Amino acid sequence: MVEPQPDIARIESLPLRLVVADMLRTGIVEGRLRPGTPIVEAALAEQLNVSRAPVREAIQILEADGLIDNLPYKGKRVKPLTAKSVEEIYSIREQFEAFAVRRIIDSGADVSPLNAHVAAMFAAADAADLVALIAADAAFHRTLIRLADHGLLLTLWDHLALRIRQIMALRNRANADLRQVAANHPPIVDALTVRDLDRVLSLVSQHSRSASEIDLKWLEVAP
Repeated sequence: MVEPQPDIARIESLPLRLVVADMLRTGIVEGRLRPGTPIVEAALAEQLNVSRAPVREAIQILEADGLIDNLPYKGKRVKPLTAKSVEEIYSIREQFEAFAVRRIIDSGADVSPLNAHVAAMFAAADAADLVALIAADAAFHRTLIRLADHGLLLTLWDHLALRIRQIMALRNRANADLRQVAANHPPIVDALTVRDLDRVLSLVSQHSRSASEIDLKWLEVAP
Protein backbone atom coordinates (compact mmCIF):
# COMPACT_ATOMS: atom_id res chain seq x y z
CA MET A 1 0.00 0.00 0.00
CA VAL A 2 1.39 3.38 -1.03
CA GLU A 3 1.62 5.84 1.82
CA PRO A 4 0.33 9.39 1.13
CA GLN A 5 2.91 12.13 0.77
CA PRO A 6 1.39 15.19 2.48
CA ASP A 7 4.41 17.38 1.83
CA ILE A 8 4.08 17.12 -1.96
CA ALA A 9 1.79 19.72 -3.50
CA ARG A 10 -1.06 18.47 -5.66
CA ILE A 11 -0.80 19.31 -9.35
CA GLU A 12 -3.98 21.03 -10.47
CA SER A 13 -5.14 21.49 -14.04
CA LEU A 14 -7.30 24.55 -14.49
CA PRO A 15 -9.91 24.76 -17.25
CA LEU A 16 -8.49 26.55 -20.27
CA ARG A 17 -11.10 29.32 -20.03
CA LEU A 18 -9.80 30.20 -16.55
CA VAL A 19 -6.20 30.22 -17.74
CA VAL A 20 -7.07 32.56 -20.61
CA ALA A 21 -9.22 34.74 -18.34
CA ASP A 22 -6.35 35.06 -15.87
CA MET A 23 -3.94 36.06 -18.64
CA LEU A 24 -6.29 38.76 -19.90
CA ARG A 25 -7.19 39.95 -16.39
CA THR A 26 -3.51 40.27 -15.49
CA GLY A 27 -2.80 42.24 -18.64
CA ILE A 28 -5.62 44.65 -17.86
CA VAL A 29 -4.96 45.21 -14.16
CA GLU A 30 -1.22 45.61 -14.78
CA GLY A 31 -1.95 48.30 -17.36
CA ARG A 32 -0.45 46.44 -20.33
CA LEU A 33 -3.87 46.25 -22.00
CA ARG A 34 -4.94 49.86 -21.82
CA PRO A 35 -8.54 51.07 -21.54
CA GLY A 36 -10.24 50.91 -24.91
CA THR A 37 -8.00 48.17 -26.31
CA PRO A 38 -10.08 45.99 -28.71
CA ILE A 39 -10.55 42.40 -27.59
CA VAL A 40 -10.88 40.29 -30.74
CA GLU A 41 -11.83 36.69 -30.07
CA ALA A 42 -10.39 35.21 -33.28
CA ALA A 43 -7.09 37.08 -32.98
CA LEU A 44 -6.67 36.06 -29.34
CA ALA A 45 -7.39 32.43 -30.14
CA GLU A 46 -4.76 32.46 -32.88
CA GLN A 47 -2.23 34.27 -30.69
CA LEU A 48 -2.71 31.82 -27.81
CA ASN A 49 -2.96 28.81 -30.12
CA VAL A 50 -6.29 27.69 -28.64
CA SER A 51 -9.78 27.27 -30.01
CA ARG A 52 -12.21 30.18 -29.89
CA ALA A 53 -14.53 28.56 -27.31
CA PRO A 54 -12.30 29.05 -24.20
CA VAL A 55 -11.42 32.56 -25.37
CA ARG A 56 -15.12 33.40 -25.70
CA GLU A 57 -15.79 32.00 -22.22
CA ALA A 58 -12.81 33.90 -20.77
CA ILE A 59 -14.09 37.15 -22.24
CA GLN A 60 -17.48 36.51 -20.64
CA ILE A 61 -15.76 36.07 -17.26
CA LEU A 62 -14.01 39.42 -17.64
CA GLU A 63 -17.25 41.08 -18.69
CA ALA A 64 -18.69 39.88 -15.37
CA ASP A 65 -15.59 41.31 -13.62
CA GLY A 66 -16.38 44.69 -15.17
CA LEU A 67 -13.08 44.80 -17.07
CA ILE A 68 -14.42 44.25 -20.60
CA ASP A 69 -17.49 45.74 -22.21
CA ASN A 70 -19.33 45.16 -25.48
CA LEU A 71 -20.18 47.92 -27.93
CA PRO A 72 -23.07 47.15 -30.31
CA TYR A 73 -21.78 46.70 -33.87
CA LYS A 74 -18.20 47.42 -32.74
CA GLY A 75 -17.24 44.45 -30.59
CA LYS A 76 -15.57 44.01 -27.24
CA ARG A 77 -12.87 46.14 -25.65
CA VAL A 78 -11.12 46.76 -22.36
CA LYS A 79 -13.63 48.87 -20.49
CA PRO A 80 -12.65 52.54 -20.80
CA LEU A 81 -11.87 54.68 -17.78
CA THR A 82 -13.13 58.23 -17.65
CA ALA A 83 -12.03 61.01 -15.35
CA LYS A 84 -15.41 60.70 -13.63
CA SER A 85 -15.12 56.94 -13.09
CA VAL A 86 -11.60 57.32 -11.67
CA GLU A 87 -12.82 60.05 -9.30
CA GLU A 88 -15.74 57.90 -8.17
CA ILE A 89 -13.60 54.81 -7.57
CA TYR A 90 -10.94 56.71 -5.68
CA SER A 91 -13.38 58.72 -3.58
CA ILE A 92 -14.83 55.40 -2.38
CA ARG A 93 -11.32 54.05 -1.85
CA GLU A 94 -10.48 57.06 0.32
CA GLN A 95 -13.54 56.46 2.49
CA PHE A 96 -12.77 52.74 2.82
CA GLU A 97 -9.20 53.41 3.92
CA ALA A 98 -10.20 56.20 6.31
CA PHE A 99 -12.71 53.85 7.93
CA ALA A 100 -10.06 51.12 8.10
CA VAL A 101 -7.41 53.27 9.80
CA ARG A 102 -9.90 54.46 12.42
CA ARG A 103 -10.68 50.86 13.30
CA ILE A 104 -6.99 49.91 13.29
CA ILE A 105 -6.12 52.69 15.71
CA ASP A 106 -9.16 52.09 17.93
CA SER A 107 -8.37 48.38 18.19
CA GLY A 108 -4.60 48.78 18.61
CA ALA A 109 -4.03 46.29 15.79
CA ASP A 110 -0.47 45.32 14.89
CA VAL A 111 0.44 47.16 11.69
CA SER A 112 3.84 45.52 11.22
CA PRO A 113 2.54 43.30 8.34
CA LEU A 114 2.49 46.47 6.23
CA ASN A 115 6.28 46.74 6.46
CA ALA A 116 6.85 43.66 4.31
CA HIS A 117 4.87 45.24 1.46
CA VAL A 118 6.77 48.51 1.82
CA ALA A 119 10.07 46.62 1.63
CA ALA A 120 8.80 44.73 -1.42
CA MET A 121 7.91 48.01 -3.12
CA PHE A 122 11.38 49.46 -2.56
CA ALA A 123 13.03 46.24 -3.76
CA ALA A 124 10.88 46.26 -6.89
CA ALA A 125 11.63 49.94 -7.51
CA ASP A 126 15.37 49.36 -7.16
CA ALA A 127 15.12 46.48 -9.63
CA ALA A 128 12.95 48.56 -12.00
CA ASP A 129 10.40 45.75 -11.75
CA LEU A 130 7.14 47.54 -12.39
CA VAL A 131 4.99 44.39 -12.23
CA ALA A 132 6.33 43.51 -8.78
CA LEU A 133 5.87 47.10 -7.65
CA ILE A 134 2.24 47.10 -8.76
CA ALA A 135 1.61 43.82 -6.93
CA ALA A 136 3.27 45.03 -3.71
CA ASP A 137 1.38 48.33 -3.88
CA ALA A 138 -1.94 46.50 -4.21
CA ALA A 139 -0.99 44.11 -1.39
CA PHE A 140 -0.16 47.03 0.93
CA HIS A 141 -3.58 48.59 0.52
CA ARG A 142 -5.48 45.30 0.83
CA THR A 143 -3.54 44.51 4.00
CA LEU A 144 -4.47 47.94 5.37
CA ILE A 145 -8.13 47.07 4.79
CA ARG A 146 -7.70 43.55 6.21
CA LEU A 147 -6.15 44.86 9.44
CA ALA A 148 -9.41 46.69 10.14
CA ASP A 149 -10.92 43.27 10.88
CA HIS A 150 -14.19 44.10 9.15
CA GLY A 151 -15.42 41.34 6.86
CA LEU A 152 -17.91 43.41 4.89
CA LEU A 153 -15.36 46.16 4.29
CA LEU A 154 -12.89 43.61 2.92
CA THR A 155 -15.58 42.13 0.67
CA LEU A 156 -16.47 45.57 -0.70
CA TRP A 157 -12.79 46.36 -1.20
CA ASP A 158 -12.25 43.14 -3.12
CA HIS A 159 -15.25 43.99 -5.30
CA LEU A 160 -13.48 47.19 -6.41
CA ALA A 161 -9.96 45.81 -6.23
CA LEU A 162 -9.49 45.02 -9.91
CA ARG A 163 -10.43 48.53 -11.03
CA ILE A 164 -8.39 50.11 -8.22
CA ARG A 165 -5.37 48.01 -9.17
CA GLN A 166 -5.83 48.88 -12.85
CA ILE A 167 -5.80 52.60 -12.11
CA MET A 168 -2.81 52.21 -9.78
CA ALA A 169 -0.94 50.32 -12.50
CA LEU A 170 -1.69 52.88 -15.20
CA ARG A 171 -0.50 55.69 -12.96
CA ASN A 172 2.62 53.81 -11.85
CA ARG A 173 3.49 53.06 -15.47
CA ALA A 174 3.41 56.80 -16.15
CA ASN A 175 5.64 57.53 -13.13
CA ALA A 176 9.31 57.58 -14.03
CA ASP A 177 10.41 57.54 -10.36
CA LEU A 178 9.38 54.15 -9.00
CA ARG A 179 11.08 54.81 -5.67
CA GLN A 180 8.75 57.75 -5.13
CA VAL A 181 5.79 55.39 -5.50
CA ALA A 182 7.26 53.25 -2.72
CA ALA A 183 8.23 56.28 -0.62
CA ASN A 184 4.59 57.37 -0.35
CA HIS A 185 3.83 54.46 1.98
CA PRO A 186 6.25 54.47 5.00
CA PRO A 187 4.74 57.69 6.44
CA ILE A 188 1.35 55.96 6.57
CA VAL A 189 2.85 53.05 8.50
CA ASP A 190 4.72 55.41 10.83
CA ALA A 191 1.57 57.40 11.64
CA LEU A 192 -0.37 54.20 12.28
CA THR A 193 2.38 52.87 14.52
CA VAL A 194 2.22 55.91 16.83
CA ARG A 195 -1.61 56.01 16.60
CA ASP A 196 -1.66 59.54 15.17
CA LEU A 197 -5.18 59.47 13.71
CA ASP A 198 -5.20 63.00 12.29
CA ARG A 199 -1.85 62.46 10.60
CA VAL A 200 -2.75 59.10 9.08
CA LEU A 201 -6.14 60.34 7.85
CA SER A 202 -4.40 63.27 6.15
CA LEU A 203 -1.83 60.96 4.55
CA VAL A 204 -4.43 58.46 3.35
CA SER A 205 -6.52 61.26 1.85
CA GLN A 206 -3.52 62.87 0.17
CA HIS A 207 -2.28 59.53 -1.16
CA SER A 208 -5.67 58.52 -2.53
CA ARG A 209 -6.36 61.87 -4.17
CA SER A 210 -2.92 62.12 -5.75
CA ALA A 211 -3.28 58.56 -7.05
CA SER A 212 -6.56 59.51 -8.73
CA GLU A 213 -4.87 62.31 -10.68
CA ILE A 214 -4.05 60.10 -13.61
CA ASP A 215 -2.95 61.65 -16.89
CA LEU A 216 -5.96 61.76 -19.19
CA LYS A 217 -3.91 60.27 -22.04
CA TRP A 218 -4.09 56.95 -20.18
CA LEU A 219 -7.90 57.11 -20.27
CA GLU A 220 -8.09 57.42 -24.04
CA VAL A 221 -8.73 54.51 -26.37
CA ALA A 222 -5.49 52.66 -26.95
CA PRO A 223 -3.98 53.15 -30.40
